[in-house]
Amino acid sequence: MTRRQLLSTSLATAAAAAAQPQSFQRPRKGKLKQAVTGGLFGRGTPFETQCWEARRIGFQGFDLHGPQDFEMLKKYDLVPSMVPGGGGTIPVGLNRTENHDRIEKEMHALLDVCAANGCPDLITFSGNRKGMPDAEGADNCVAFLNKVKAHAEDKGVTICMELLNSKVDHKDYMCDKSAWGIEVMKRVNSPRCRLLFDIYHMQIMEGDIVRTIRDNLQWFAHFHTGGNPGRHEIDDTQELNYKLVAKTLSEMNFQGFIAHEYSPARGSDPIKCLEYAFEIFDV
Repeated sequence: MTRRQLLSTSLATAAAAAAQPQSFQRPRKGKLKQAVTGGLFGRGTPFETQCWEARRIGFQGFDLHGPQDFEMLKKYDLVPSMVPGGGGTIPVGLNRTENHDRIEKEMHALLDVCAANGCPDLITFSGNRKGMPDAEGADNCVAFLNKVKAHAEDKGVTICMELLNSKVDHKDYMCDKSAWGIEVMKRVNSPRCRLLFDIYHMQIMEGDIVRTIRDNLQWFAHFHTGGNPGRHEIDDTQELNYKLVAKTLSEMNFQGFIAHEYSPARGSDPIKCLEYAFEIFDV
């Protein structure tokens, strides 16, 4: 899509959005709740246009937007399905005790905001190793989550630690294996402390995605999708069978959000790719 085409599409979509913001959503066939992320739409697409398209296609949520965007999401009847900003950063997270006081204060405040605005999940991160043994990092993550879990339980918001790959994208990240993350959550033992299972990242680190889901779904509150290699759209140009993943989650009656988080390949139509991704998970 050229810049001129994208601008024309954006203007037309925005005009339509002003006329009928909530009356045009296509009916969903399946029971899974799907969400989008901003990178799916291509660079330069206005946020309101993104919301309009997401609503039109049938999505229910929008991941990784904070309070500054809640009003726009509400306009299009989209849930802020995963909120960033209160759980540290990918390299600087819960595995180091010197971060705990600051992150705890930020997280408590954002848990209150999430509860007041219907946001089900709050993202957090382990942080990088920087020479720290994984067992020590696990102890520190457990200690932090034990301090905040009562507040999360009280507010009905789930704190989700993200599983990321340390092989390609996030060198040295500690929570890079599902077994490590699951053990942390088992030790915390709270229904409001769970994992964000990023399928793209875990395909790189360990594969065996469907078996891992079937054996451990109780520890996963949220999913992200993405094709591998390249983290492009989830079609037959990549190695994962997302139709089987969707079927598995539907059969297991997964109640959380599946959010699409990929970058459309150069030359592809972002909206058609998104419609295709929606159809895969509309089961």
